[in-house]
Amino acid sequence: MAQKTAGEDVVGVGELGRLDPPTGALTERVPDAAGQALVSPYHTRRVGNPEDLVELAQQVQKADEFIRANATNKLLVIAEQIRHLQSQAKKVLEDAQRDAELHHVSCSMVKKPGNIYYLYKRANGQQYFSIIAPKEWGASCPNEFLGAYKLQHDLSWTPYDNIAKKDAEVSMMDKLLNQQMALPQCSEPNFQGLTQ
Repeated sequence: MAQKTAGEDVVGVGELGRLDPPTGALTERVPDAAGQALVSPYHTRRVGNPEDLVELAQQVQKADEFIRANATNKLLVIAEQIRHLQSQAKKVLEDAQRDAELHHVSCSMVKKPGNIYYLYKRANGQQYFSIIAPKEWGASCPNEFLGAYKLQHDLSWTPYDNIAKKDAEVSMMDKLLNQQMALPQCSEPNFQGLTQ
């Protein structure tokens, strides 16, 4: 193959490239608006330009910083989710312990889900459930009132102050289940109409 001299067209490149006279490097021709081939100043003498290496190193460093920041942000989200799950697990364990203790409280009647039961403590320290509320006893309430609980259908206990909230949640889930059963089979759940 014959050697090309500076300024000659490169074989196989044609109008797209020429050898640069000072450096012998291949330059790219960019057509202007009139269709005349101009040499791109960006590509001229690009080989061996030390500024390109500095710019490349800066881009690599910037990419490393962005990747680290992105990974850190994702890990922070996961850490927050872990803290939330830990607090939920703690609450589940506390509720389970409370429910077990309440199921072991003395009761002279058959407990039925959906009813509210009132917890009292006798002078000897024994706790018991009653269906009589403190206000129904009036001034003659024989023992210390500790609290009221609703027995749920899953046999968990809901404190009196949380009954309205729990009933609303159960109602929403019932609505969701009824709506899903009434719809034709589809691949995705339908939450339409569940906003309050």
